[in-house]
Amino acid sequence: MSALIEAEKLTRVLPETVPVTLVSNVTLSIGENEFVAITGPSGSGKSSLLYLLGLLDRPTAGTLRIAGRDTEPMDERERAATRLSTLGFVFQFHFLLPEFTARENVEIPMRRLGRLKRAQMRERSGELLTSLGLGDHLEKRPDQLSGGQRQRVAVARALANDPALILADEPTGSLDSRSSEQVFKILESLVRDRGKTVVAVTHDLDMAARMDRRIELIDGKIS
Repeated sequence: MSALIEAEKLTRVLPETVPVTLVSNVTLSIGENEFVAITGPSGSGKSSLLYLLGLLDRPTAGTLRIAGRDTEPMDERERAATRLSTLGFVFQFHFLLPEFTARENVEIPMRRLGRLKRAQMRERSGELLTSLGLGDHLEKRPDQLSGGQRQRVAVARALANDPALILADEPTGSLDSRSSEQVFKILESLVRDRGKTVVAVTHDLDMAARMDRRIELIDGKIS
Protein backbone atom coordinates (compact mmCIF):
# COMPACT_ATOMS: atom_id res chain seq x y z
CA MET A 1 0.00 0.00 0.00
CA SER A 2 1.45 3.37 -1.05
CA ALA A 3 1.44 6.22 1.46
CA LEU A 4 -0.85 9.07 0.45
CA ILE A 5 -0.10 11.15 3.57
CA GLU A 6 3.23 11.16 5.41
CA ALA A 7 3.69 13.48 8.38
CA GLU A 8 6.80 13.68 10.52
CA LYS A 9 6.93 15.61 13.81
CA LEU A 10 4.09 17.84 12.63
CA THR A 11 3.54 20.69 15.10
CA ARG A 12 1.33 23.77 15.20
CA VAL A 13 1.72 26.43 17.88
CA LEU A 14 -0.29 29.63 18.11
CA PRO A 15 2.21 32.43 18.88
CA GLU A 16 0.15 34.21 21.52
CA THR A 17 1.41 35.88 24.71
CA VAL A 18 1.35 32.40 26.20
CA PRO A 19 1.94 30.09 23.19
CA VAL A 20 -0.79 27.49 22.65
CA THR A 21 0.23 24.13 21.17
CA LEU A 22 -2.54 22.65 19.05
CA VAL A 23 -0.61 19.76 17.49
CA SER A 24 2.67 18.40 18.87
CA ASN A 25 5.22 16.18 17.09
CA VAL A 26 2.68 14.08 15.21
CA THR A 27 4.20 11.41 12.98
CA LEU A 28 1.84 9.28 10.90
CA SER A 29 1.38 7.59 7.57
CA ILE A 30 -1.94 6.99 5.83
CA GLY A 31 -2.08 4.75 2.80
CA GLU A 32 -4.14 4.77 -0.32
CA ASN A 33 -7.63 3.30 0.02
CA GLU A 34 -7.73 3.60 3.84
CA PHE A 35 -10.66 4.62 6.03
CA VAL A 36 -9.12 6.29 9.08
CA ALA A 37 -10.69 7.87 12.16
CA ILE A 38 -9.11 10.64 14.21
CA THR A 39 -10.54 10.62 17.73
CA GLY A 40 -9.87 12.21 21.10
CA PRO A 41 -11.48 14.39 23.74
CA SER A 42 -12.69 17.90 23.02
CA GLY A 43 -9.76 20.25 22.55
CA SER A 44 -7.29 17.46 21.83
CA GLY A 45 -6.26 18.90 18.45
CA LYS A 46 -8.29 16.65 16.13
CA SER A 47 -9.55 19.38 13.82
CA SER A 48 -6.23 21.23 14.01
CA LEU A 49 -4.46 18.12 12.73
CA LEU A 50 -7.03 17.66 9.96
CA TYR A 51 -6.55 21.28 8.84
CA LEU A 52 -2.79 20.70 8.67
CA LEU A 53 -3.28 17.55 6.61
CA GLY A 54 -5.67 19.46 4.34
CA LEU A 55 -3.26 22.39 3.78
CA LEU A 56 -5.73 24.78 5.38
CA ASP A 57 -3.15 25.72 8.03
CA ARG A 58 0.65 25.75 7.95
CA PRO A 59 2.65 23.81 10.55
CA THR A 60 5.01 25.60 12.90
CA ALA A 61 7.44 22.69 12.51
CA GLY A 62 7.67 19.25 10.94
CA THR A 63 7.14 17.94 7.42
CA LEU A 64 4.09 16.87 5.46
CA ARG A 65 4.05 15.01 2.17
CA ILE A 66 0.91 14.40 0.16
CA ALA A 67 1.11 11.85 -2.67
CA GLY A 68 4.88 11.93 -2.24
CA ARG A 69 5.16 15.69 -2.61
CA ASP A 70 6.71 17.84 0.11
CA THR A 71 4.22 20.59 0.96
CA GLU A 72 6.62 22.85 2.90
CA PRO A 73 8.03 24.69 -0.17
CA MET A 74 4.57 25.31 -1.64
CA ASP A 75 3.40 28.90 -1.86
CA GLU A 76 -0.26 29.74 -1.30
CA ARG A 77 -1.11 29.33 -4.97
CA GLU A 78 0.39 25.83 -5.06
CA ARG A 79 -1.36 24.88 -1.83
CA ALA A 80 -4.70 26.05 -3.20
CA ALA A 81 -4.13 24.13 -6.44
CA THR A 82 -3.30 20.97 -4.47
CA ARG A 83 -6.44 21.35 -2.36
CA LEU A 84 -8.54 21.68 -5.52
CA SER A 85 -7.04 18.75 -7.39
CA THR A 86 -6.08 16.24 -4.69
CA LEU A 87 -8.23 16.93 -1.62
CA GLY A 88 -11.95 17.03 -0.89
CA PHE A 89 -13.46 18.43 2.32
CA VAL A 90 -16.62 17.60 4.25
CA PHE A 91 -17.36 19.55 7.44
CA GLN A 92 -19.84 19.16 10.29
CA PHE A 93 -21.85 22.05 8.87
CA HIS A 94 -22.18 21.68 5.13
CA PHE A 95 -21.25 25.28 4.19
CA LEU A 96 -23.37 25.14 1.04
CA LEU A 97 -24.02 28.51 -0.58
CA PRO A 98 -27.72 29.20 0.12
CA GLU A 99 -28.41 31.10 -3.09
CA PHE A 100 -27.20 28.23 -5.29
CA THR A 101 -28.93 24.95 -6.15
CA ALA A 102 -27.49 21.58 -5.16
CA ARG A 103 -26.10 21.17 -8.67
CA GLU A 104 -24.53 24.64 -8.66
CA ASN A 105 -22.91 24.04 -5.26
CA VAL A 106 -21.29 20.85 -6.57
CA GLU A 107 -20.03 22.67 -9.65
CA ILE A 108 -18.15 25.34 -7.65
CA PRO A 109 -14.89 23.35 -7.22
CA MET A 110 -15.00 22.33 -10.88
CA ARG A 111 -15.32 25.94 -11.97
CA ARG A 112 -12.37 26.90 -9.76
CA LEU A 113 -10.20 24.11 -11.16
CA GLY A 114 -11.18 25.03 -14.70
CA ARG A 115 -10.60 21.68 -16.41
CA LEU A 116 -14.13 20.95 -17.63
CA LYS A 117 -16.46 22.72 -20.01
CA ARG A 118 -19.82 23.91 -18.77
CA ALA A 119 -21.73 20.95 -20.21
CA GLN A 120 -19.22 18.52 -18.69
CA MET A 121 -19.57 20.15 -15.26
CA ARG A 122 -23.33 19.96 -15.47
CA GLU A 123 -23.18 16.29 -16.43
CA ARG A 124 -20.71 15.41 -13.68
CA SER A 125 -22.60 17.28 -10.95
CA GLY A 126 -25.79 15.51 -11.95
CA GLU A 127 -24.10 12.10 -11.93
CA LEU A 128 -22.53 12.67 -8.51
CA LEU A 129 -25.75 13.85 -6.90
CA THR A 130 -27.75 11.04 -8.48
CA SER A 131 -25.23 8.47 -7.22
CA LEU A 132 -25.85 9.80 -3.70
CA GLY A 133 -29.61 9.48 -4.00
CA LEU A 134 -30.31 13.11 -4.87
CA GLY A 135 -31.30 12.79 -8.51
CA ASP A 136 -34.69 14.37 -7.78
CA HIS A 137 -33.18 17.33 -5.93
CA LEU A 138 -30.65 18.74 -8.40
CA GLU A 139 -32.31 22.15 -8.70
CA LYS A 140 -33.27 22.59 -5.05
CA ARG A 141 -31.55 25.13 -2.84
CA PRO A 142 -30.10 24.08 0.54
CA ASP A 143 -33.11 25.44 2.47
CA GLN A 144 -35.32 23.03 0.52
CA LEU A 145 -33.29 19.99 1.65
CA SER A 146 -33.09 18.06 4.90
CA GLY A 147 -29.93 18.03 7.00
CA GLY A 148 -28.91 14.63 5.71
CA GLN A 149 -29.56 15.68 2.11
CA ARG A 150 -27.48 18.84 2.54
CA GLN A 151 -24.59 16.77 3.88
CA ARG A 152 -24.84 14.44 0.89
CA VAL A 153 -24.60 17.48 -1.39
CA ALA A 154 -21.46 18.43 0.56
CA VAL A 155 -20.03 14.96 -0.10
CA ALA A 156 -20.81 15.32 -3.81
CA ARG A 157 -19.06 18.70 -3.79
CA ALA A 158 -16.02 17.12 -2.12
CA LEU A 159 -15.91 14.56 -4.95
CA ALA A 160 -16.35 17.12 -7.71
CA ASN A 161 -12.72 17.11 -8.90
CA ASP A 162 -12.22 13.38 -8.25
CA PRO A 163 -9.70 13.84 -5.39
CA ALA A 164 -7.69 10.93 -4.02
CA LEU A 165 -8.20 12.06 -0.41
CA ILE A 166 -11.37 13.08 1.42
CA LEU A 167 -10.97 14.86 4.77
CA ALA A 168 -14.08 14.98 6.93
CA ASP A 169 -14.45 16.99 10.16
CA GLU A 170 -17.28 15.56 12.28
CA PRO A 171 -19.30 14.82 9.12
CA THR A 172 -22.19 13.30 11.10
CA GLY A 173 -21.96 15.51 14.19
CA SER A 174 -25.04 17.60 13.39
CA LEU A 175 -27.22 14.79 12.02
CA ASP A 176 -29.80 12.44 13.53
CA SER A 177 -28.92 8.76 13.81
CA ARG A 178 -30.58 7.74 10.53
CA SER A 179 -28.87 10.48 8.50
CA SER A 180 -25.58 9.79 10.30
CA GLU A 181 -25.70 6.17 9.20
CA GLN A 182 -26.46 7.18 5.62
CA VAL A 183 -23.50 9.55 5.49
CA PHE A 184 -21.21 7.00 7.14
CA LYS A 185 -22.14 4.37 4.54
CA ILE A 186 -21.47 6.86 1.76
CA LEU A 187 -18.01 7.64 3.14
CA GLU A 188 -17.33 3.93 3.55
CA SER A 189 -18.39 3.28 -0.05
CA LEU A 190 -15.94 5.92 -1.25
CA VAL A 191 -13.16 3.75 0.15
CA ARG A 192 -14.53 0.31 -0.69
CA ASP A 193 -16.06 1.03 -4.10
CA ARG A 194 -14.24 4.11 -5.44
CA GLY A 195 -10.73 3.57 -4.08
CA LYS A 196 -10.60 6.85 -2.17
CA THR A 197 -8.79 7.51 1.10
CA VAL A 198 -11.07 8.98 3.78
CA VAL A 199 -9.77 10.53 7.01
CA ALA A 200 -12.55 11.55 9.39
CA VAL A 201 -12.48 13.37 12.71
CA THR A 202 -15.26 11.95 14.87
CA HIS A 203 -16.36 11.88 18.49
CA ASP A 204 -18.47 8.78 17.76
CA LEU A 205 -16.37 5.84 18.98
CA ASP A 206 -18.85 3.29 17.63
CA MET A 207 -18.39 4.80 14.18
CA ALA A 208 -14.61 4.92 14.58
CA ALA A 209 -14.60 1.21 15.50
CA ARG A 210 -16.12 0.42 12.09
CA MET A 211 -13.31 2.14 10.23
CA ASP A 212 -10.00 0.56 9.22
CA ARG A 213 -8.05 2.10 12.08
CA ARG A 214 -8.11 4.89 14.62
CA ILE A 215 -5.61 7.62 15.46
CA GLU A 216 -6.25 9.00 18.95
CA LEU A 217 -5.06 12.44 19.98
CA ILE A 218 -4.64 13.68 23.53
CA ASP A 219 -3.29 17.19 24.15
CA GLY A 220 -2.20 17.44 20.55
CA LYS A 221 -0.19 14.21 20.60
CA ILE A 222 -0.90 10.74 19.29
CA SER A 223 -1.57 8.60 22.35
